[in-house]
Amino acid sequence: MNRFLAELKRRNVIRVAGLYLAGAWLLVQVTGTVLPFFNAPLSIARTLTIVLAVGFIPALVLAWVFEWTAKGLERESALGDATADAPRSGKGFDRLIMVVLALAIGYFAFDKFVLAPQRQAAVAQEARREGRSDAIKDTFGERSIAVLPFVDMSQAHDQQYLSDGISEELLNLLAGIPQIRVISRSSAFAFRERKEATSVIARKLDVGYILDGAVRKAGNRVRITVQLIDGRSDTQLWNDTFDRPLDDIFAIQDQIGASVVAQLKIKLLGDPVPKTRRTKPGAYTLYLQAMAMPLQDKASYDRHIEMLKRVLGMDRNYVPALTALAIAYSAQANFALIDPAEGYRLALATADQALVLEPGNSQALGVKADIALRHDGDLAAAARFIQMALQTGHQDLNDMNIAEDVAKALGRMDDAVAIDEYIVARDPMQAIAYSQLGIAYQQAGRLDESIKASRTALDMEPGQTVTHFIIGTSLLLKGDAKAALAEVQREPFEPFRLFGEAMAYHSLGDRAKSDAVLAQIIAKYDKDAAYNIAYVEAWRGNVDSAFAWLDKAVEYKDTGLPMLIVEPLFARLHNDPRWPALLQRLGKSPEQLAAIPFKVTLRGAANPGP
Repeated sequence: MNRFLAELKRRNVIRVAGLYLAGAWLLVQVTGTVLPFFNAPLSIARTLTIVLAVGFIPALVLAWVFEWTAKGLERESALGDATADAPRSGKGFDRLIMVVLALAIGYFAFDKFVLAPQRQAAVAQEARREGRSDAIKDTFGERSIAVLPFVDMSQAHDQQYLSDGISEELLNLLAGIPQIRVISRSSAFAFRERKEATSVIARKLDVGYILDGAVRKAGNRVRITVQLIDGRSDTQLWNDTFDRPLDDIFAIQDQIGASVVAQLKIKLLGDPVPKTRRTKPGAYTLYLQAMAMPLQDKASYDRHIEMLKRVLGMDRNYVPALTALAIAYSAQANFALIDPAEGYRLALATADQALVLEPGNSQALGVKADIALRHDGDLAAAARFIQMALQTGHQDLNDMNIAEDVAKALGRMDDAVAIDEYIVARDPMQAIAYSQLGIAYQQAGRLDESIKASRTALDMEPGQTVTHFIIGTSLLLKGDAKAALAEVQREPFEPFRLFGEAMAYHSLGDRAKSDAVLAQIIAKYDKDAAYNIAYVEAWRGNVDSAFAWLDKAVEYKDTGLPMLIVEPLFARLHNDPRWPALLQRLGKSPEQLAAIPFKVTLRGAANPGP
């Protein structure tokens, strides 16, 4: 036995074994760290581990059979008897083993003191996020549903607006029931093409049930076929066909809604199933056509508004048309498509008209909250209106977005992040939801999470605007100006690309380019982007100029001002005595904000904080 061990040592088999094990361990550990960074499949690491394990014995056999000599690799038997008993130097192997062990120890220390804390923080954050998701699921159980866009089966295939409108009305009916978790329209309608099995769609949307159907219109008659599907088993639970005059469209929707509720076995605590708002069939058809229009510029908004006015000419008390009109006026003002003061005046008047007909209408209250926040700078009124809107129980995602803005304006970033995470849970297929979450994470100082959420948004929709800018500014805040410049230069929306370039060039020490880009910004966007120019100057260290541009932003009623106290790019202004004075003047001092009551209870989320 001693002779065998001596022979193993002489032939360097033991050294090869040690070197192989140390090198294999180091390779597996490094691969396990690097592959997730590139989103590589787990199978690569698994295959590598198996190959290394299988290769261990062959490596020892090769070490026994062959020997490294001055001439290279030679068979042991070919070395001859003259060298058979001669001691062979293993110093080369010893040095190599020491190098590999040093690398292994270095990596172990790096992993323990640098990588492990980051992994633990990520795991803890993910656990908190999953906990909020689980809380929502525990509240609703399997009472969750997605209403897919109904298929237009009309002969000319020109009734998509009608089939979409019917789908959305049913979605709104179900969303009005607190006991049901309903996936948003935008995420559900992302599966319009039906390229995947129902069970796959249900899994992606994380729902228990799918409501699907088809619409066929011929003359004044409409046939609606509906089916309720168990998303887990992909089995049909219920189906029905409704063949009625178009005049009965609202009764059909109510009947379908009641049938779905019954199938889900929900106890409504004595409350009736919400009913569809009635109007004249012609007005309803025109309303659906108006709501199906893509709104991209002033001309499209003008056509949209004209159609809604025609609806109201046929039925002046049709609240959905009134709220849609108020939202359109407010959007025109926000985007400077019309004079902001006139746009907001029209929006408020229309919203108030809707509230007279339907006190507590959440969309009308949401419009009033948004205008109070962005135009009037009245945070107390904005908080009051949006809380009233959400207390109706509908929790419309547009209202949730306004609530998130109000939370930010009040400096309550824990609430803002929780709302954005809730929106992502309700609208998981929408890139804009992840983009907004990325902004909130950045404003909360959670830069790595901001970058991750923003990357998710871009994976879903590569053309998403402002998102490359958010990643770039997060990289700037992390101190990586070179990567930040490369990122902001990919931003498709020119103003934000220029904002990012001006700051990145400054951080890279290229003052001439930074000045040139800033001059271009001022020449093109001085009045529309006073707030943005202020934070560019703040980042560049030009404090006096930054405050001057903030004064202009106040004068112009820049819609960015509500985010003033949570914008990290203004950090260099915080120690200047003009900063607290500005906040006091705008009603944003800590004492003023703390005095404004604001609490949003997220349906199904018992603990909304992060």
